[in-house]
Amino acid sequence: DARDDAALRAVGADARISGEGAPTPLTDSLVRAVRAVDGVREVQPVRVEYGVALDPVAGSTADAKRATLLGVDPEPYARLARESGLPSVPAGELKAGGGKGTVLPALASPSVAERLGGGPHTVRWPGGEIQVEVVAVRARTSAVDSPDFLVVDASGLAVSDPTTLLVAGASPDAKGLRAAAAEAGPGFAVRLWSEERATLVDSPLQSGAGQIYTAAVAAGAGYALLAVLLSLLQSAPERTTLLARLRTMGLTTRQGRRLLAYEAMPQALLAAGGGLLVGWATIALLAPGVDLAALALTGGGTAAQGSATLRTDAVSLVLPALGVVLLTAAVAGVQAWWASRRGSIKELRAGDTR
Repeated sequence: DARDDAALRAVGADARISGEGAPTPLTDSLVRAVRAVDGVREVQPVRVEYGVALDPVAGSTADAKRATLLGVDPEPYARLARESGLPSVPAGELKAGGGKGTVLPALASPSVAERLGGGPHTVRWPGGEIQVEVVAVRARTSAVDSPDFLVVDASGLAVSDPTTLLVAGASPDAKGLRAAAAEAGPGFAVRLWSEERATLVDSPLQSGAGQIYTAAVAAGAGYALLAVLLSLLQSAPERTTLLARLRTMGLTTRQGRRLLAYEAMPQALLAAGGGLLVGWATIALLAPGVDLAALALTGGGTAAQGSATLRTDAVSLVLPALGVVLLTAAVAGVQAWWASRRGSIKELRAGDTR
């Protein structure tokens, strides 16, 4: 679901605690308090540094830009990414081997990996300079929604105090998390995946689009019903006469209903199958050029990052097709029932001037 993915991009886990402005170091007491909150399964402290300078590697055409540096504990961070459904993190390859001052293995975004190139590279950040070497490339990671990031082992950083807490849990207690953050100081903000997801639902744009879609479906169903009724009513006299003749030969009312239903089914099945195929082909052809992010990911006056692609939904395609078949069968059954109420002699003498 695009909204689930957008909320995960914004929060990074089930809940997130960090400084509201500049990165603020978190205390051990805050970490312990968060771990004690109901619904919390795991807490992952992360060091987040924004605006780290990255110079392009020699011979590269990329401009010098900035990225976000993450200092993590590789194994818990990899476990958190796996549980959150994010791309896997190679914990074994990220572990710093020789203490501070050595070359740190790094997980990088594609754009950062392109700038740094292969081999060791110097990265300047507020804590000094570190030597990093990209060992893995991932398009996304927890704790940051920027397309430019670099993840290293926090034990290899000169300053590794965490500035962000990523919380994993089925339903962390929001009040408990906010109480723990407030006790630690006034500068901490708590964001929950569930609350972020709720902001993307029922915006005026989405409600309006839903109402338009409902009206279009109702109008289409009405026109389909009208077309079926007019088609069957046009041939009603011939069918009534045919049933009257067959009843004189021993045809029962139940058999008459079945006969009219079987007569109408070929056209109904062709119409249902054709509509289903046209609907599927239309979505398949339009999907590459349609991005529903502006509709699905807009809430509270802001648009979340991410994309929402147009895709086929089997239920939405099959139900209208099935409805056409059932509607045709129902109308044919009603017509057979109505014809059985009229006498066969009267129908057979219709038009007789003698």
